Amino acid sequence: METDCTSDDQHVNDTRAARGRPAPLPTGTRLLHIGPHKTGTTAIQGALFAAKDRMPEHGVVFPATSRHPMQAVLAACARSGMMGDATPTEQHWTRFVEQVRATGRSTSVISSEFFADAPDDAAIARIVEQLGGERVHVLVTLRPLVRIMPSQWQQYVQNGLRMSYEEWLEHMLRKAPYEKPNPSFWRRHRHDRLVERWVRVVGADRVTVVVVDDRDRDGLMRTFEALLGLPDRLLQPVPDTANRSLTLAETEMLRNLNKEFRGNGLPDELYSKLVRHGAVMHMKNACSPTSRDERISTPAWAAEAAAAIGAEMTGRIEAMGVRVIGDPGLLSAVPKPSPRPAQEAGQPEEEPRISPEVAAQALYGALAAVAAEPSGKVRTVHGTPSKELVRVLGHRCLRRLRRR
Repeated sequence: METDCTSDDQHVNDTRAARGRPAPLPTGTRLLHIGPHKTGTTAIQGALFAAKDRMPEHGVVFPATSRHPMQAVLAACARSGMMGDATPTEQHWTRFVEQVRATGRSTSVISSEFFADAPDDAAIARIVEQLGGERVHVLVTLRPLVRIMPSQWQQYVQNGLRMSYEEWLEHMLRKAPYEKPNPSFWRRHRHDRLVERWVRVVGADRVTVVVVDDRDRDGLMRTFEALLGLPDRLLQPVPDTANRSLTLAETEMLRNLNKEFRGNGLPDELYSKLVRHGAVMHMKNACSPTSRDERISTPAWAAEAAAAIGAEMTGRIEAMGVRVIGDPGLLSAVPKPSPRPAQEAGQPEEEPRISPEVAAQALYGALAAVAAEPSGKVRTVHGTPSKELVRVLGHRCLRRLRRR
């Protein structure tokens, strides 16, 4: 089934009225938004960056030269970059800390979902101390797991995952210790433990949890404005096609490409350049999904299991004494199923097929990435070391033998 959390405007208005506008944090606070992933982080980062020149007149600074200081935060959390990307260095983090300190006594806001990947209490304590110590107030944004899981799976596929969605769900929900193939998933999305780790360092009085309501599309923007003491409607959504989720057909195409890529032993750097930053990026920018495109759907058993975990996490978070903004009951709600396009048309379901236009745009993106390479950096067969050629050819021969 495909999850559907839409509702009418009256419900949204009732929710806003019941919730009210949160009281602003004290002047001089450094608001540290730690995500986790797939909870509206890209949208809020885009809105903050777009408003960075207007916020200082209201006493708020966004201390970053880009929308998302990802490399700096990856370095602080001792994490490598995406598959094939250069590994961030401590220098990235040091430069970012200097930018934060340059804000002086002003209120400032820092946002990165990769803070949720901090490996232990010592790393969290170091991050908090270097970003302002007692001035730091931690903000955690949460969405229901059933909304996060399909989006996170296709993101893992964009980083080389070859496992199908059903198989991935089996591993995440049914196969203890639930760490393979992506140990980062529960590190990020076991939300009660995530909140608990940061509470241990800063205390419950300096942690705010915001439950994102997907029916209230601008609710997160308004919450940030309230906490920062900004005027209403200063933060506005910024269109970002590069951040859209892939459709089921697009994800399946990429997943099968990942199998070929890994099976032939090609280097990770090539994947980063040609696939993720070439084919996938261009495809997402050039092609917008339509109502006929099938979204990634979560089976009923997995939706119910995710809701049960959500209920458990909600109870533990509420018992910690942190401030909770929004409706915690959303985290354990089981959404109603939404029919797939084939079902609505009364047709039998088929394997997801990618359209010729989308395939062409993906191929063009890869070719454009090759063409953009500086002269001399694109290796031909003649320019490849013989050992590497033997390794690649060996992989291909073994693969063909297995097929036979």
